[in-house]
Amino acid sequence: MDTARGIGTFTVWDYVVFASVLLISAAIGIYYAFAGGSRETSKDFLMGGRRMHAVPVALSLTASFMSAVTVLGTPAEVYRFGIIYCIFALTYLLVVIISAEVFLPVFYKLGITSTYEYLELRFNRYVRLFGTVFYIIQTILYTGIVIYAPALALNQVTGFHLWGAVVSTGVVCTFYCTLGGLKAVIWTDVFQIGIMLAGFVTVIIRAIVIQGGIGTILNDADNGGRLNFWNFDPNPLQRHTFWTIVIGGTFTWTSIYGINQSQVQRFISCRSRFQGKLSLYINLVGLWVILICAVLSGLALYSRYHDCDPWTAKKVSAPDQLLPYLVLDILQDYPGLPGLFVACAYSGTLSTVSSSINALAAVTVEDLVKPYFRSLSERSLSWISQGLSVLFGILCIGMAALASLMGGLLQAALSIFGMVGGPLLGLFSLGILVPFANSIGALIGLLAGFVISFWIGIGAQLYPPLPERSMPLSLETYGCNSTHNGTYWMSTTEMPFATSALQVHSAERTPLMDNWYSVSYLYFSTIGTLVTVFVGILISLPTGGRKQNLDRRFLLTKEDILSSFDCFKKKKHVLSYKSHPIEDGGTDNPAFNHIELNFTDQSGMISGTRL
Repeated sequence: MDTARGIGTFTVWDYVVFASVLLISAAIGIYYAFAGGSRETSKDFLMGGRRMHAVPVALSLTASFMSAVTVLGTPAEVYRFGIIYCIFALTYLLVVIISAEVFLPVFYKLGITSTYEYLELRFNRYVRLFGTVFYIIQTILYTGIVIYAPALALNQVTGFHLWGAVVSTGVVCTFYCTLGGLKAVIWTDVFQIGIMLAGFVTVIIRAIVIQGGIGTILNDADNGGRLNFWNFDPNPLQRHTFWTIVIGGTFTWTSIYGINQSQVQRFISCRSRFQGKLSLYINLVGLWVILICAVLSGLALYSRYHDCDPWTAKKVSAPDQLLPYLVLDILQDYPGLPGLFVACAYSGTLSTVSSSINALAAVTVEDLVKPYFRSLSERSLSWISQGLSVLFGILCIGMAALASLMGGLLQAALSIFGMVGGPLLGLFSLGILVPFANSIGALIGLLAGFVISFWIGIGAQLYPPLPERSMPLSLETYGCNSTHNGTYWMSTTEMPFATSALQVHSAERTPLMDNWYSVSYLYFSTIGTLVTVFVGILISLPTGGRKQNLDRRFLLTKEDILSSFDCFKKKKHVLSYKSHPIEDGGTDNPAFNHIELNFTDQSGMISGTRL
């Protein structure tokens, strides 16, 4: 490559393209606020009236967690560690099957708005409260990373004003969430995933043209050891192997797709259970497409800079800035296209942040407002939902500052999901799959899972694993021109470091650091889930778990599994409804509907517990 050639800068057209994406997103919110009747009731605001179709919901599911963390983090991951990351394609398949066949049937038939409502129905109010609080903490932390990290990476490379970018992201998301509710969130996600794909495809095509074909890119990757697809080392201390990605990745992503309010709220907003399942399976194709695009971008990145790594040469100050750097390098002759890429990264951010804000509002109304203020009208609940959207938007912008202390984008995000999502996944698994689990076992299991997850997660942040555990591949600078006349891309703005800003530098490493704290970050979720389930079962058995009756609607039954084949039958399955009195135990749910499914068969009781 011509190392003496300077990197491009942002032009007027780039800013026009970027601003257009933000304006269209805001316009969708305004449309659904005034034309869509989104705030008639809190049910319409939070659930889209439960009338959504599978395709927009599927695209929205894909967009929600394919955030800027994916757009910037995955290509940098492939550049540094190789394409073993591709094995996540298998992980996504397993995750979608588990979510669609285990969790969706139970949540859909209960007609709930908040997944944590299920915890009160199945266990008791205290379990629900713990689950809700931990979810809120997890989501605000994650959203902070999602807002701050791309703003920072793009600020360093394109000169975009850091806090201007952070605040504009938060304000636009809060604006269309507050005005348009879930319908606006889903339809802006559909628009934004189009922008994400356009940005990726532009970079890939241009890189292939510049590098002289896909063959050159693959050849460079092979020579640099980047085509390291198979690594079957069973050692749990290795950061990425086939087993850590398939086993650890499945637990981590199931906690995102199977029980996370942001995702569940979408697939139960579909008009039927079949449409809900269909949305998950269509979303799988979207996940694969985005994964392929991100991996190809990473290989293009390596091919372009295989002999002059911008990170080692101090042209960028963190790996997450590599892709924006490539964009300004190869697209500088095309005004507007760098802007399209920045819009691509921001679209990922907007979709994730809007999902989080909408889900946080739903959970807070359902789990923290409604059970204690039963006299509130539908209109009041709708206004409260909108007020909460504003509050959480402000909180997430504030939390963005905390993200500067975390490590690399992708790992920091998945670590948070592992530490909090693992124990929550264990809690829901206990409820749905273990008939004799009771509330005492569930609560103690959940707390045990959190203690272990946070111990290992925080330990790994303070004492990062040695390089031989993470296995970064070599980066070369022999091709760099020492008289480089491009701009020097380091800036004085604070950076999330390649490792962790929180780490403790110590000369001596103990066996605890080299073994327990060095476990692959993908196993945080697995450990949290298994500890929660194991402790929950151990405590439930001696505390009367087998002796009481439990409504079988709260469990995964044979009928739920066989219902996947209902779409092939001629007979239409009709649900009957009846009004129900307000009573303790979490069954009242005016924010979703004033009605509950009418189950007249009293024989559907099996061994379990009811408190």
